[in-house]
Amino acid sequence: MSPTIFVIVLCAALLHATWNAMVKGAGDKYVSTAAVVIGQALFALPTLFFVPAPDAASYPLILAGIALHLGYQFFLMAAYKVGDLTQVYPLARGSAPLIVALVSTLFLGVDLAPMQLAAIALIGLGIMSITFVRRADGIHNRRAALLALGTGLFIASYSLVDGYGARHAGTAIGFYGWLTIGNAIAFVAISALRRRDALARVGTQGLPVLVVGGAASYGAYALVIWSFTQAPIALVTALRETSIVFALFIGVFALGEKLNLAKVVSTMATLAGVILLRFSARQGG
Repeated sequence: MSPTIFVIVLCAALLHATWNAMVKGAGDKYVSTAAVVIGQALFALPTLFFVPAPDAASYPLILAGIALHLGYQFFLMAAYKVGDLTQVYPLARGSAPLIVALVSTLFLGVDLAPMQLAAIALIGLGIMSITFVRRADGIHNRRAALLALGTGLFIASYSLVDGYGARHAGTAIGFYGWLTIGNAIAFVAISALRRRDALARVGTQGLPVLVVGGAASYGAYALVIWSFTQAPIALVTALRETSIVFALFIGVFALGEKLNLAKVVSTMATLAGVILLRFSARQGG
């Protein structure tokens, strides 16, 4: 992974943490999630006039990506209903890079150096360890933990599908534009049946999240999708999930959340993984 891609993925992680902090602070998580999904599609739409259409070979992967993103969104909201966001989220995000690395090396023939595998493991475990330093019920609630791990499985799955899809499409931004617009259409259709009241409030209560969160979400994943075409998906996924560290800093310095020794240790473990990942580039990444 080159220094340029490394910095780009870290910028994507910061944008990801920003929109997640907005969703976290919102009252109705369904309204805020709908606002982000619709918002990122609105930002994707104009870009399609400036990029080529995806190659037809990527169409099945676009459809698969839409289904997996929907699964992620609804699993995450279900997990939030029964568990604490600050525990469910690290468990979901921390498990994803471990799953991607496992599948990549065992089934997809991706050759990752030992130092790269160690870095991915350190990042994933460091992120998940944040789960254990919260006093709320997240990991201790079996149903919440299972839903969080299911969410992590969806994250890992759509990361792999999107990465290979963007490569087959011949245009990372075109692929993501079609995918995110399709995802928004499907999400709105399902929500019209399940939560029409939430959709009605997106343009009022959810407007700040739609504009700012939608832009941050679109920008974050557009950078990630492009990076998938330039570096191993497992490495990009692991580095992208350091967004949880940025979210922790935002919580402490912007939202006034308390910082304790356990959080510092978890954060340092994750950052050590990031440093190890950066210096592992010479081993083939």
